[in-house]
Amino acid sequence: MKYHPVTAMLGISLVIMLIALDQTVVGTALPSIVADLKGYSLYPWIAAIYLLTNAIFIPIIGRLGDIHGRKPFLIGAIALFTIASVLCGLSTSMLQLVMARALQGAGGGMLVGSAFASVPDLFPDLKQRVRWQVMLSSAFGISSAVGPALGGLLTEQAGWRSVFFVNLPIGILALGVVWRYLPLIVNHKVEKPGLDWLGIALLVLALFTLLVTSELGSSLGFFSPILWALLIMSMIFSYLFFRHQLQSEQPIMPSHLLGHSTVQLLALLSFLSGLMLFILVFYMPLLLQAGFSLSPKIAGGLVTPILVGITVGSILNSRIIMRIKHTRFVYPAGVICLLIGLLMLTQANPKTLGIYLIFAFSFCGLGFGFQIPNLTLQMQSAVARADLGSASALVQTLRTVGSMFGASVGGLVVNLSFSHAITKHLTVLDIQNPGVAALFNTPQILVRELDQNKLHQLADQLGLNAVELLDQARLYLINGIHHALWLAIGIAGIAIYISLKLPNIAHAQASVSDTLAETADDYL
Repeated sequence: MKYHPVTAMLGISLVIMLIALDQTVVGTALPSIVADLKGYSLYPWIAAIYLLTNAIFIPIIGRLGDIHGRKPFLIGAIALFTIASVLCGLSTSMLQLVMARALQGAGGGMLVGSAFASVPDLFPDLKQRVRWQVMLSSAFGISSAVGPALGGLLTEQAGWRSVFFVNLPIGILALGVVWRYLPLIVNHKVEKPGLDWLGIALLVLALFTLLVTSELGSSLGFFSPILWALLIMSMIFSYLFFRHQLQSEQPIMPSHLLGHSTVQLLALLSFLSGLMLFILVFYMPLLLQAGFSLSPKIAGGLVTPILVGITVGSILNSRIIMRIKHTRFVYPAGVICLLIGLLMLTQANPKTLGIYLIFAFSFCGLGFGFQIPNLTLQMQSAVARADLGSASALVQTLRTVGSMFGASVGGLVVNLSFSHAITKHLTVLDIQNPGVAALFNTPQILVRELDQNKLHQLADQLGLNAVELLDQARLYLINGIHHALWLAIGIAGIAIYISLKLPNIAHAQASVSDTLAETADDYL
């Protein structure tokens, strides 16, 4: 059978589109979902449960793909993700939706654990691999860019359920292409190809406690003993997992990877990258809508350059990385670019021109465009072919864990700053009414019309100026988000210091088989 790697890559790109669309399209529909299904208490878990199962399955499938080949797991992942998407669209309660999202997250984790590691299988030569990584980055960036607008259009025209059903035709097309054209490539055989069930259990416990810590962090507060107990538990389970991996005969993460100095650096950078990305992406819409009083449509348009910048940065990265000798400087250059964008955003206020914000978000997007593909390329260059799946999965998993913590840490900083400032302001004004204090307990009042109406009613009764209170609260929220951005700037400084220790990417040649290599050359 003659393989068609180009067509196979189109199938993998469709898989990446599935992942990207789901991450951006669903977010737009969440308010409509809650309004229809009610159950606001489960609202955070729509995203949280997806991240949890996603992070669990990425390393497991990454390792299994190294042992058995990635094609069967990629096919199973597409099928599971597509079926779970349909179940999400058919949900009649929030609990059903959360359970369906758990299945969807598992399918998404399997997709991530298989798709990115399939590229070096198809294109062992680094030059070819870099070119095709751009296709994946472009597919992800374009899908992410159109996702919010598509989600809004589908929700308004066809209802929120359509944002899940849109995955059905893409999933069916991706399934057919991957089934037909992706070759089954097994990198190595192992004597005991079974699963490390104890390792999986420890991984689940570690990630679950991390998730609960991140979800409850902003509401419990920094000094809550429950928060610190959860954090200590997550650290204990994480330590037990990594220690067990060093002793296991069937490890999810091979011990020689955990002891590899370059892998350790890249793992830490992956975590920091996810941390910075989520602080930025999660709180910029809040800054624009609640802080600057912009409409969701305008705010979405201003944030879009982040996603476009990631795509453009990935393309530029592929052009540069193969033309310079000292490739280790490309990653820190990307972080510096991000740093410039973050510094610009710390100076933004309600009177800031839109063009200024577009430039700031573009710098941030370009910075991530140089970082995200480089982490994968560096990792795949640092390990043997037999460990490509596990190593690639490590990058994706730690970026997901970093994202979970980014939401929590950012929330802690924003909420503590806002609460301290608004409480002090109410005290200075000698406003002791518990109803007013309760409304300003969180920044929610700045985006929720019902709470603003309640404030106006109370203000009329107490002789207060509600508009002035809201304007002051907006300034305190802006300051709080600026503090979170300064935290991201500090993390970026740490990332630059660590990344300077990275080695250059090895421009090594390799081959899976003569047939596959010749066919790849024919299409290139």
